[in-house]
Amino acid sequence: MNNRAGEMEAFALAAELGSFSAAGRRLGLSPSAVSKLVARVEDRLGARLLLRSTRALRLTPEGEAYLARAQHILAEIDAAERAVASGAGAVPRGKLRVSASVGFGVSCVVPLVPAFLALHPAVQLDLSLSDGLVDLVEDRTDIAIRSGPLRDSALKARLLMRSRRVIVAAPAYLARHGVPERPQDLMRHNCLGFNFRRSLEGWPFRDPGGTEAYTLAVPGNVQANNGATHLQLCRAGLGLARLGAFHVEKDIAQGRLVPVLEAYNAGETEEINALHLGHAHLAARIRAFIDFLARHLSAPHLSG
Repeated sequence: MNNRAGEMEAFALAAELGSFSAAGRRLGLSPSAVSKLVARVEDRLGARLLLRSTRALRLTPEGEAYLARAQHILAEIDAAERAVASGAGAVPRGKLRVSASVGFGVSCVVPLVPAFLALHPAVQLDLSLSDGLVDLVEDRTDIAIRSGPLRDSALKARLLMRSRRVIVAAPAYLARHGVPERPQDLMRHNCLGFNFRRSLEGWPFRDPGGTEAYTLAVPGNVQANNGATHLQLCRAGLGLARLGAFHVEKDIAQGRLVPVLEAYNAGETEEINALHLGHAHLAARIRAFIDFLARHLSAPHLSG
């Protein structure tokens, strides 16, 4: 079901304020996101509601009629929400759409789902695991959990975890091929790689006791687009993998994987954030899920 109230609010604000930019500032969205929401209303109605120019927006006759009804409906919605908030309180409820990367979702999010839903039984969770980019407006996603720098200024970020990276291999692989003692030894090993563009095109290292850092291009016969695949292949003894610590800490603790070259670890960490649209007032279900994840994931992961 479409988020018609949100689309209606975006249209009404754009019409009242005279620009997508002004409406976006009020809603915490980019001008293009507001434009998409208005276009979605127009497509559904099969009518042009706003005439766009480089200077301003102007209502069509159809837009004037729709605005009058929209303002009335939005006022009713606002009154209903105030009545609920002043009564029983803001109980998390309704469908919650969450997107997470495959590796982090499998390792960290999925195990927490039963406890969250037990705490908030009125929430229906729609969870998608993908390492692709997510447009929260276009894909109607409430929360996207991703690592790395925040690129879209229209989004708000809540830090969930900092995790360093570690190189690991299965004991069986190391028994067959030997344990690398220094980064240059990796040239004789099979190193699992990623098939998408990364900020570094190799594995970073730092010499023990020194400040010299460098990146080493390593050989390997398999590339994949997510850490969960690397983890399975590494467990199977195919080669070495360089993964976020949250992927591998349980395997290391249980002896399925062994960290190597720790003396040369560059010490870089990745930040994992919960991203959401920058509304002034988050829906209770969104806030509850982000708060729940932050409480359970805030411990450092293999930070020593």
